[in-house]
Amino acid sequence: MADSKTDKKLPNDPAGEIDTALVRQLADILNDTELTEIEVERGDLKIRVARELTVAAAPVQYAAAPAQAAPAPAAAASAPMPSDPATIVSRKGEEVKSPMVGTAYLKPSPEAAPFVQAGDKVKKGQTLLIVEAMKTMNPIAAPRDGVVADIMVGDAQPVEFGEALVLLEE
Repeated sequence: MADSKTDKKLPNDPAGEIDTALVRQLADILNDTELTEIEVERGDLKIRVARELTVAAAPVQYAAAPAQAAPAPAAAASAPMPSDPATIVSRKGEEVKSPMVGTAYLKPSPEAAPFVQAGDKVKKGQTLLIVEAMKTMNPIAAPRDGVVADIMVGDAQPVEFGEALVLLEE
C-alpha cells in the first residue's frame, strides 16, 4: 500500500517527482538545528529549503581568513580565567553561546566597524556577531535588551558549539 504523504504532488510539479515527506523532513531539520537553509539533490531533482531570519542583517561577504601566527589583538584583550576553582570570580550576566561550530566574525565585512563593542546597549534581536558555518553566515542575535559586558571571542576566531561568545548584563 502506498504512503499518502510520499505520493502527494506539489503544485507546478507535472512529473510528480517531488517527495513532500522529504520536504517536510528538511524543514524539520532546519527548525531543529537552527540552520538557515538546506539543499538535497537526487539525480535531476534539486530541493532547497530555506527560512528567513527574524533578524534584519546586511549581506555579508568574507574572504578566507589568513592563518594567524599570533592571537588577534581582540582575543588578547580579554584576560584568561584562572584555572584554580577557588579563585574563579563569578561573572554576572547572560552568556550568549554559539549555536554551532564555525568561525566568529565581529564585523559585517573586514573593513567595517564591529556589530557591537563592550559597553554598547543592545536591543533584543540585534545582531551581536556572525558565526560562519559551511559557507553560510549565521547572525547571532541578542536574546534580550541589555548592555554588552564583554566580547569573549576574537574576530575570525574558530568557535565550538555552546562556547560563550558575548556576555550581556542588564
